[in-house]
Amino acid sequence: MDTDEQALLAVERAMVRIRRSMGRRTFGKALLAKLDRPEDLALFAVLDAVDEGPGEAGAVTVTGVAERMNLDASRASRVVAAAVASGHVARVASQRDGRRVGLELTASGRALVDRVHRFRQQRFAAAMRTWTPAERAEFARLLTRFTTSEAEDNR
Repeated sequence: MDTDEQALLAVERAMVRIRRSMGRRTFGKALLAKLDRPEDLALFAVLDAVDEGPGEAGAVTVTGVAERMNLDASRASRVVAAAVASGHVARVASQRDGRRVGLELTASGRALVDRVHRFRQQRFAAAMRTWTPAERAEFARLLTRFTTSEAEDNR
């Protein structure tokens, strides 16, 4: 097996480990325990999708959340409705088109997103505690490049 094949195999194995971890939702469960919150993990995915900001339409919409979460429209409508009911997301009129409804984080939603970001970053920092700053920066650059390429290939 040549070096390139070995690298591809290593990436595949790492991605399988990540998928398994995500499937078991160990990270999300640890997050819920740390935040001492009874929320459904889908709430955090909605908050992430809204926090990512507006897409090409100029506003975060339920359709945009569905695309970001890889959900069908009816499931996305339900999880967004739950996020609105929880008080973390608000429906707002689109600035570009008054007929469209956009989504924004409320103050409590922003506070929760900030706590989630801190938790995740602390976990990543712990996993990379022996890495140099240069290694962290290179990993961030390459992982961002990989996920951007992967997303573009799946369009």
